[in-house]
Amino acid sequence: MRLEYPTNVKIILVPCSGKVDVLHLMRAIQKGADGVYVVGCLEGTCHYNEGNYRARERVEHVRTLMEEVGLEPERVRMYNLSSGEGPTFAAYAKEMTENIKELGPNPLKDKG
Repeated sequence: MRLEYPTNVKIILVPCSGKVDVLHLMRAIQKGADGVYVVGCLEGTCHYNEGNYRARERVEHVRTLMEEVGLEPERVRMYNLSSGEGPTFAAYAKEMTENIKELGPNPLKDKG
């Protein structure tokens, strides 16, 4: 089955969502990404015990930081899926893309 999701979505694979650091998320926004989202295992089913919980905490921390500096926290999100939910992944990608379109471009793009 071939999934269709927006072409502007860039997938970066990591062994566990718990490996995604606050700096990775902030750097993406700083470099001009209009939005960033992390997809991790369903809560309570992480192969690395608590990686998805760490990822959620980091995403929430980044959302707080973004709000503090005047950026929309909705530009950063976390989703939880099982590996067999490809169509749901595609739906989340479309949802995130629509949300970002409503917010408009990242204001940091113009700042270089």
